[in-house]
Amino acid sequence: MPLTKEEKSEIIKKFAQAKGDTGSPEIQVALLTAEIAKLQAHVKEHKHDVPAKRALLSKVAKRRRLLRYLTSRNPERYQKLIKALKLRK
Repeated sequence: MPLTKEEKSEIIKKFAQAKGDTGSPEIQVALLTAEIAKLQAHVKEHKHDVPAKRALLSKVAKRRRLLRYLTSRNPERYQKLIKALKLRK
């Protein structure tokens, strides 16, 4: 279920703010979004997997906190990110 190294490096390359950037909020949100998508597919198939449901909820909450942080610090970067990830309208 976790992301492969190739998937992670592709996401990091796409959302990096500068060369060598691996921890910006954009990268963290993009990685969480990919992990959430994988977990959603797993939970749909295995409805009684409670630990996976809990992991899904915690990842969604962490992504929400990061997006709230980005909104307060830099609204332009936030808008660009949600359009790229197709998270909201």
